[in-house]
Amino acid sequence: MKVWINSNTKEVSIKTAEKIKQSLLNAGIEIDQKNPDLAISVGGDGTFLKTFHEYSDQLATTRFLGVHTGHLGFYADWRDFEVDELIEALIHDTKQSITYPILDVEVTYADDSVEKIKALNEAIIKRTSKTMRADVILDNEFFEKFRGDGLCFSTPSGSTAYAKSIGGAVIHPKSHVMQMNEIAPINNRVYRSISAPIIAPSSQAIEILLAPEDDYMVNYDTNSKIDCSLKSVKFQLSNESIQFAQLRDRHFWGRVEHAFLGTNDFI
Repeated sequence: MKVWINSNTKEVSIKTAEKIKQSLLNAGIEIDQKNPDLAISVGGDGTFLKTFHEYSDQLATTRFLGVHTGHLGFYADWRDFEVDELIEALIHDTKQSITYPILDVEVTYADDSVEKIKALNEAIIKRTSKTMRADVILDNEFFEKFRGDGLCFSTPSGSTAYAKSIGGAVIHPKSHVMQMNEIAPINNRVYRSISAPIIAPSSQAIEILLAPEDDYMVNYDTNSKIDCSLKSVKFQLSNESIQFAQLRDRHFWGRVEHAFLGTNDFI
């Protein structure tokens, strides 16, 4: 098995990553940054998202694992003080994994060039200075005219992130659905929108046709593209998925309870 360890710049993360690396080498496990079978993220969820994007073109062959050293590690199964247990589990790894859905995002710019993006948590369209104007097309049929700050599209695992903070539902990752949430929609006698989360199955695509402006912002996970001239953006659950190394069982609702209610010591 070939492994790579990615960490953030915090001292505790660097020390934990180095301890994992040395322990793996001592166990005869190869360290390979270019084509790892397992990518280990040491830090918080932001570090995990960066690790995902580093290997987003190798999802069929790379599994992921998170080691939590920060305040919130929703994608982490292990803590920094559990390195010895983690190494033992990796030595006896049976290659089992659990998959979570990801998003495919197709961005069409004003010059008709197209960029394809993957997102693990969410992808967001906004305007940086004024109200965003857009038509929402659901499965090639007009659904609504949106006016407001922007639109957020999230995966089930991303439903606990920004989507939750703007009133979205928390969705179990075994549900292969995509969620659309409006960000500060305008609703009056002239402009009306659904003003509620929309849950779309994996077979459905949602396309956003945008008014011609040059100050759009596209955020996806920890990445941003600013001052963009866009024509449209299409969202759909991907045929690909992220594979998490399942070295021990972690209950999704236990993660949710620990992260937002904090009444147990789940992780």
